[in-house]
Amino acid sequence: MSQPPPPPPPNEPPKDGSGAPQDPPPGGFGAPQAPPPGGFGAPQAPPPGGFGAPQAPPQAPPQAPPQPPQGPGYGYPQTPPPPSQPGYGHPGQQPAQPGYGYPGQQPAQPGYGYPGQQPAQPYGYGYPQQPPTYPMQPQAALGGGRKISAQALIIVAAVVAVALIIGGGVWYSSSGGGDGKNNSARSGGTDGKKDKGGSGGGGTTGSNGGEKVPADTSSKVLFQVPAPSVTASSSVTTVGSWLTDKVYAKSGNAEVVGYDPGSGAKLWTIKLPGPVCSASRHATDAGRTAIVYEPAMPTKSQPSHGCSEVAALDLAAGKELWAKSVKSGDQKISLDNVTVSANTVATGSTSGGAAFDISTGKALWAPKPTDSCYDAGYAGGTKLVAVRKCGAYGSARQLHIQTIDPASGKVISEYKMSPGIEYASVVSTDPLVVAADVGDTAGDGSGISDFFSIDNKTGRLRTRISAPGKTYAAKCDGISKTEACTMLAVGNDRLYIPTEEHDGTGQYSQTNEIVAFDLGTGKQTGQRANAGDGYTISPLRMDGENILAYKRPPYDKGGQVVSIDGTTFKETKLLENPATRSVRDAETSMLPDYAEILYGDGRLYMSAVYAHKPTSSDEKEYLAIVFGTR
Repeated sequence: MSQPPPPPPPNEPPKDGSGAPQDPPPGGFGAPQAPPPGGFGAPQAPPPGGFGAPQAPPQAPPQAPPQPPQGPGYGYPQTPPPPSQPGYGHPGQQPAQPGYGYPGQQPAQPGYGYPGQQPAQPYGYGYPQQPPTYPMQPQAALGGGRKISAQALIIVAAVVAVALIIGGGVWYSSSGGGDGKNNSARSGGTDGKKDKGGSGGGGTTGSNGGEKVPADTSSKVLFQVPAPSVTASSSVTTVGSWLTDKVYAKSGNAEVVGYDPGSGAKLWTIKLPGPVCSASRHATDAGRTAIVYEPAMPTKSQPSHGCSEVAALDLAAGKELWAKSVKSGDQKISLDNVTVSANTVATGSTSGGAAFDISTGKALWAPKPTDSCYDAGYAGGTKLVAVRKCGAYGSARQLHIQTIDPASGKVISEYKMSPGIEYASVVSTDPLVVAADVGDTAGDGSGISDFFSIDNKTGRLRTRISAPGKTYAAKCDGISKTEACTMLAVGNDRLYIPTEEHDGTGQYSQTNEIVAFDLGTGKQTGQRANAGDGYTISPLRMDGENILAYKRPPYDKGGQVVSIDGTTFKETKLLENPATRSVRDAETSMLPDYAEILYGDGRLYMSAVYAHKPTSSDEKEYLAIVFGTR
């Protein structure tokens, strides 16, 4: 797990100056921070000639091979230098800011996982910085086999600046559901046993996988959504994306917009008074979900108004159902996270948690000022799980992982983690899997040293899985974004995680694998899916018993989406993006580490989680890019 940068300071320090080391400021720090470049708006047609159109012949390769780059392989983000101040999560450091959303639950239907797919860490070293920026106009592809060209070295230099971002919400639903349960999916893994795939040509992928194999897996750019207008002095978060069989919905600059999933035609717009801070990764069968947003737009004099508003959205109708705030006394609480389970919207903070009926907005429970414990966050999907923190500030506090009734908040089961573990992330609610950095031993800012497999019914620990940061590449941010895990999946009573990159067989190439752990025994199953030389693979979500995974491409290829058979681990390609340099460079600016990715019905949706003013008039940045095989 590569080393992320140290987090920037929060917008609002605690008013009373209190707070234990590593603890978010009272009231939370959900307000959006200075984001990287990027922005969003209405769909834009591909450039003349279309992406993937015939290109100019490549230049002849250099006669002598260049010197190999230092560090990880050519064409991939490199490991950033060690921070000059104590690392992320170190005592005394401020917690990470909100970002992209939220992985790990069992959807009733296929979907993407921060996402996600939840908000969390920023780009860059210390403060948010931009991901690589590339033009979308078609250009000649790189030539010369796997030798490095000058253009490619420029790409590598740009990619080095990118650090991980997780956060926001991503959700996918298909009309095949109807079991009355919550349909959800995210960037990081979901249990696929209830997934039902979208329609499409070709055969199925096997093992009850719903996604179809197209006759031709070559994709093209279907549409892109350009960056929204943002003033030069501000930047905003744009976390949250959802996919149903009728709409692709994406947060923009103080709005949520619904697009036709195939053409990108704008279907509806929900205007908001301020930027979206966090978004649920789940929705109901009827396509209802939830977000948290600021009550006003940031200004120079007040860069944050606090993430105090929670609202329910109807994705089918394209409207806001209701908006509420949670108070402690007379003061509004800044909310850190939000999720949906059954018919309940639950939101957590350092001041406690609250819940509402998603249809009516009726309050189901609220923080109790006299409690010695508080609900720091919730994870949703097929079950509702609370991460409850107990103990006085400055002491060795204890986390209680509680499976609760979504309607009443009644505790069904509880597992108490060892005292001193300050933060935990819920990877999956059914089966229940929790990640934590025990004793800050991960050493890489990934938020994971161990996974805990817990019995939902009894609260008993089934097994504990060690996942050293130097070996495995999954990431979580449990500081305030309870579901903020990415690049992992849970299904078949197994945990699927990628290994760290290592040398491939080609010159300067890197590669990795996906491995499986049994959630009953904690041992590896022996199953292993190889990325292939030059590619890096990571899970997106479950599709029935299959694992859907994304392959980050080498410098001369396009990315791929593949289905991995849950039994045989046989790999089937579902989609391969164009290798045209301009298209590939735009794709690699929205990778699973720091963007939201959804896949369904033969289409790949990649979107950014920040918008800001472009640095130059000719700079092209996008909120979303959509690829499809038809």
